[in-house]
Formats: sequence, structure tokens, C-alpha cells
Amino acid sequence: MPALADHRSETRQVLARRLAAEFMTFTVDAVERCVADVQAVMTHLGVNPTPALVERMAREHLIGMVKSEPPSGRAAGPWGGALPGHVPHRADGGAGGTGKGGVDG
Repeated sequence: MPALADHRSETRQVLARRLAAEFMTFTVDAVERCVADVQAVMTHLGVNPTPALVERMAREHLIGMVKSEPPSGRAAGPWGGALPGHVPHRADGGAGGTGKGGVDG
């Protein structure tokens, strides 16, 4: 079984490097841990952890972590930042208009 374990470890490292290049807001260690965790969870649930599935699930998890950051802490890039057409919330409570903070005044 050591050969199988070495193969999985090597595959996991390749996936982690690829995802770390895509998600530069995270440390390489954090991405490696995410990939290892996804693979372990899939194995625990009885799902065959193919490299394609592990990469897809790890990517979704990393995207979720990026999007869960508050807007003030978001990194610029393809996964961060405001949504196109999004009007940011103003401190006075309105999104524009009268500036009185209410919908109708």
C-alpha cells in the first residue's frame, strides 16, 4: 500500500499547487490543507476521491472562503470584489437619492 499512498500524496500536491496558483490570497499550506481535507472527507463518506472531484470540491470550498470575507477585507481578483452592478450600502442608510436614509424619505 505505500505505493498507493505515495501516488495519492503526489496527486494531492499537484492539485494543491494548481489551486494555490489560482487562489493567491491563501498560503500554500492553507490550500494544501484544504485539498487534504476534501480528499479525507470524500473517503470518509465513501465517495471515490478522483483527482477531478477533489480539485472541483476544493475549488468550491476556496471560492466560498473568499466570498465569505467582508467586502472591506476582500482581495481584488476574479473571486473577490463587488458584484457587477452592485450598489454599495451607504453609511446614511440609503443607496442613493435623498440621503435621508429611508426609502420614501
